[in-house]
Amino acid sequence: MSKNIDPLTLEAGSPENPSIFGKYLLLGLVARGGMAEVYRAKRLKKEEGLIALKAMRTKLLKEQKYIDMFLAEGTLGRMLQHPNIVETHEGGRHKNVYFFTMEYIAGKDLTHVLRKVQLADQRLPVPVAVYIAQKSANALHYAHTLTDKDDNCLNLVNRDVSPSNIRISYDGEVKIIDFGIARAKNRATSEIGTLKGKFSYMSPEQIRGLPLDGQTDIFSLGIVLYEMLTMERLFKGESETVLMEKVRQSVIPPPSTINKRVSPELDEVVLKALSRDKKQRYQTAGDLAAALLKLLEPYKFSVNELGDLMKRLFHDDYVKDKEVAVIASTLDSQFQMVDTGKTESFESLIDENFDVTGIMEMEVDMDPWEEEEENDPGEEGNSDDPAPPGEFMTHDPAPPEPAPPQANKASMDPNKLIFTLLGVTAFALIVTVIIIVLKKL
Repeated sequence: MSKNIDPLTLEAGSPENPSIFGKYLLLGLVARGGMAEVYRAKRLKKEEGLIALKAMRTKLLKEQKYIDMFLAEGTLGRMLQHPNIVETHEGGRHKNVYFFTMEYIAGKDLTHVLRKVQLADQRLPVPVAVYIAQKSANALHYAHTLTDKDDNCLNLVNRDVSPSNIRISYDGEVKIIDFGIARAKNRATSEIGTLKGKFSYMSPEQIRGLPLDGQTDIFSLGIVLYEMLTMERLFKGESETVLMEKVRQSVIPPPSTINKRVSPELDEVVLKALSRDKKQRYQTAGDLAAALLKLLEPYKFSVNELGDLMKRLFHDDYVKDKEVAVIASTLDSQFQMVDTGKTESFESLIDENFDVTGIMEMEVDMDPWEEEEENDPGEEGNSDDPAPPGEFMTHDPAPPEPAPPQANKASMDPNKLIFTLLGVTAFALIVTVIIIVLKKL
């Protein structure tokens, strides 16, 4: 049953009928969350291909703190320049809509990859899982050690490493796509009730509300790697309380107990990343990346293998994305640059003292950040998916075998009932005779 939702911030458009937003053509909605909407887009009079345009939801404009957080996310995104982190280009405000643009990653997030593999009754190949985790660890290490213009380490912590925030392209690229709740490790901890992130991918110290550093992201990535190897959720519970308790103290069996293809050496790496004792955990994401790279070397793994897997799993979507890219490449000849109002840049909206990491740590209600359960039109959404949005299945997708039909005693044929009673009586007489004979012997 569908529910009422707010109207879109922008007219979404489509590849065949684009909507103009400033100097951009909007070619359709890709995703919608509590904070923002993401559109597939193209910049007019630019030779570049498709881009993603992220627009802040208009319902949040009433409070400056949400505007500041959105601007901080875009500003931080432009600071993060790494091949395994989605690149943020430019942004600002146009007709009172705050937005920024990013590179468009034609592909799927890891949640959809895991779900698709399960539906095919397969496992993700071990080297593929190790490769995805290794590239993600590289990205996290870069972010954790990022410095400002004065060479001071920003001590950024992602706090939301999960399958839905790891994007895999059809060419096999691995990208962390969201640093929207990143924070500086020395900031005060969030109060209970304003925890940001997904409970089943949080570290024990994050659940407890303790000060966080890069090791919390290592634990979260360890969960992701565990789930890629086993195709099962590591921490799950009937309620948030039960779930958080499991994160804090439930036993974590080696992944090889579920997937025999996992080597003892890989078991050791995974369990070290998942150590609840931070002293026993990898001290840096770089250390984890190095350990995974060492395990990957014997496989002689190629990025093309992951790309080929993605194209096989999502063949129809891959073909559709290619078609959209071809259409987008012809749009400049059909549309002239239209001045639909002044666009204010990020630089004009913030001053040089704008505290990015401080803004990202502001205490806010969870509600505006909650994801809305809405199918992604033409991209991610699939009403036939047997798992809820944001989760892959935790069980065999095959339906259970039906129970054998039960006889209806009230409607049993009288003749059958008589024969049944006679049979039981005869059996009882035979047993009695056998007992008498045995006693005489």
